[in-house]
Amino acid sequence: MEGPRSITRGSAHMAKGRLDRVDLTQHIESRKKYNKKLEKYQLKLLALQHQLVENKIAAVFVFEGWDAAGKGGAIKRAVANLDPRRVRVTSIAAPAPHEKRYHYMQRFWRKIPQYGQIAIFDRSWYGRVLVERIEGFAEKKEWKRAYDELNDFEKLLTDDHYIIEKFWLHISKDEQYRRFKEREENPMKRWKITSEDWRNRAKWDEYVEAAEEMFEKTDRPNAPWHIIPANSKWFARIAVVKQMVKAIETYLIKRGIPVQSYPDRGEIDESEERFEHRLISGSGFAEKDSGKGAETAESGRN
Repeated sequence: MEGPRSITRGSAHMAKGRLDRVDLTQHIESRKKYNKKLEKYQLKLLALQHQLVENKIAAVFVFEGWDAAGKGGAIKRAVANLDPRRVRVTSIAAPAPHEKRYHYMQRFWRKIPQYGQIAIFDRSWYGRVLVERIEGFAEKKEWKRAYDELNDFEKLLTDDHYIIEKFWLHISKDEQYRRFKEREENPMKRWKITSEDWRNRAKWDEYVEAAEEMFEKTDRPNAPWHIIPANSKWFARIAVVKQMVKAIETYLIKRGIPVQSYPDRGEIDESEERFEHRLISGSGFAEKDSGKGAETAESGRN
């Protein structure tokens, strides 16, 4: 079975775990290049969202990874320009008391998207073989059998009209420490860091072992894992949105559905400028907006 897809340099596979083989030095050199790439793939994703609606296809994107790896930031950029009526982001925490009365998968079945929708899970059913395994919330026999249960669950969906892609955002232990300290010292970010984060960090090696077994047993062609180098937030965000685009395009092509062409951002700018010029020169009722949207300040490393 092919291992999880990761964006790495070189093809040599040494006797290391998948996470060890990820090149965390990858980055994007400038904000200008980052903004250009982000806009390019956001525009493509928006166009593809319309095709999902037209063809009654649903997409499920799962996000897992280290605390402070940037899952929320990547999700935010992925959905920024999508039609909000047809996308839903679900953040998964510990099950509520009433949810514990059911099979652990019940709360996820209730959140599966309708045909034509995109669902993004910030944490997911993989908690069964990660945090529940490590913290003892699931017995060994329970999390051991969960690999087959999760594969079967995903296959039921992908055998129907669903796309499933899974992302693991990977950062180094040193980078996680830097981000934890930054959150503690920044009053605007302090809410993001808790004692639970530090406790989880102390079990880093246990989480590595659990993640590696998860990749080995649940990376399938119908629902692949993608390990995203995330020491650079900019690089990770682009990699995620780009892969979401690729996954939808691949699905459409395999089913003989033509993928729409995408206008270049420069072409859009020129078209808008010509349109605005015609309005100004013609009736005089329209006034050209010369202002550009302000860039959102990024925190942390690029």
